[in-house]
Amino acid sequence: MQIPFALLLQAANDLPARITALEAAAKSAQSAGDNAWMLTSAALVLLMTGPGLALFYGGLVRRKNVLSTMMHSFIMMALITVIWSIVGYSLVFSEGTPFIGGLKYLFLNGVGKEPNADYAGTIPQGTFMIYQLMFAVITPALISGAYAERIKFSAMALFTTLWVFIVYFPMAHMVWGKGGLLNAYLGGSIPTFDFAGGTVVHITSGVSALVCALYLGRRKGYPAEPIKPHSMVLSVIGACLLWVGWFGFNAGSALAASGLATSAFVATHLAAAAAALGWMGAEWLHSGKPSMLGGISGCVAGLVAITPASGFVMPMPALLIGLLAGLFCFWMVTTVKNMFKYDDTLDAFGVHGAGGTLGALLTGVFATNAINDSQINGKVIPLGLVDGHAGQILNQAIGVGIAITLAVVGTFIILKVCDLVIGVRVNADDEEQGLDLSQHGEEGYILES
Repeated sequence: MQIPFALLLQAANDLPARITALEAAAKSAQSAGDNAWMLTSAALVLLMTGPGLALFYGGLVRRKNVLSTMMHSFIMMALITVIWSIVGYSLVFSEGTPFIGGLKYLFLNGVGKEPNADYAGTIPQGTFMIYQLMFAVITPALISGAYAERIKFSAMALFTTLWVFIVYFPMAHMVWGKGGLLNAYLGGSIPTFDFAGGTVVHITSGVSALVCALYLGRRKGYPAEPIKPHSMVLSVIGACLLWVGWFGFNAGSALAASGLATSAFVATHLAAAAAALGWMGAEWLHSGKPSMLGGISGCVAGLVAITPASGFVMPMPALLIGLLAGLFCFWMVTTVKNMFKYDDTLDAFGVHGAGGTLGALLTGVFATNAINDSQINGKVIPLGLVDGHAGQILNQAIGVGIAITLAVVGTFIILKVCDLVIGVRVNADDEEQGLDLSQHGEEGYILES
């Protein structure tokens, strides 16, 4: 049977339209996959704060302070969400100066179903906004590990509000915002690689935690009296939730369901495993026994250190970064802390400040375009020392220095303001009673008589 010439001609004429329709359908399917992954990643990062960090920190304090400590993580989920939706997202991700964004997205104006091609062209900007919110939520929550068991709840709320404006929003814009000073791909003059928040999240929070610990002073009885975790079971559950949630933190930072997300996922898991073994091994040699606390502390240290590098490094360097983080953070927590006798309650500085710094610097060593072939001006460029670009280590060091300086100066000023306005530390009687009762009028556990 012969096909009429007219039908063949019509089919040929329709071919371009059909190809366009197929391309649009393929693009739509890709966008749906990316959007599903990014919404899942946003939920995973929120899981890191509550219940992950809340349980991890909550189990490590004394029984009389468990609810107040968990309350710190919980309240961040509410407080930072409101601030972010009103002005925070705009200050980070709209164009402004090299140091802070503008007000284009004030009250989430224009943030909806359409993508923002500058950041993530295959997902709605609303998805990108809510994903980035979860980073803003967990960062100040990490600081709470340093001032747990002795800060007023009102002071914590005021401190957190001021801190995100003075420290977090500027640092996040500098590293991730278009035109930010340290943005490696969108116009920064000092290109610093930070895939998922080594400088933005961990160095700023960890260094700020140290400033808080020094400013508030030691807890009553520390270090003469032993102050032990009241429930390692809670902390183990929290640490495991952090490990799971971190895949959204790091692999989600690829901003697409892509091969880069897979690479970041693999690097994240390998680093956490190596760090857990490294910390426990060092502890075993040091004290004769490996502990559960050492294992979970090590895994978090590895997760912290691989965060800036996760989207830039091969699997074996990821293992090495994790191992070095486990050993280095163990030394910071057991030796340096004891040497200077500062009371960083839950070792926020020893893990996040130290681990974040180590990871950011090692990113400059191991970053390679074999993993991340993002282009600048249409060209794939050498990334770190392994690509022959030793200068990236200097860029990373400058980024680390800016993060540390901003955190130290900003946090000290904020604490001074809070102290003048409402006072920062609870009085001795309230501290002795416990913050659950003195600050919130409730108890985590009711013991039957």
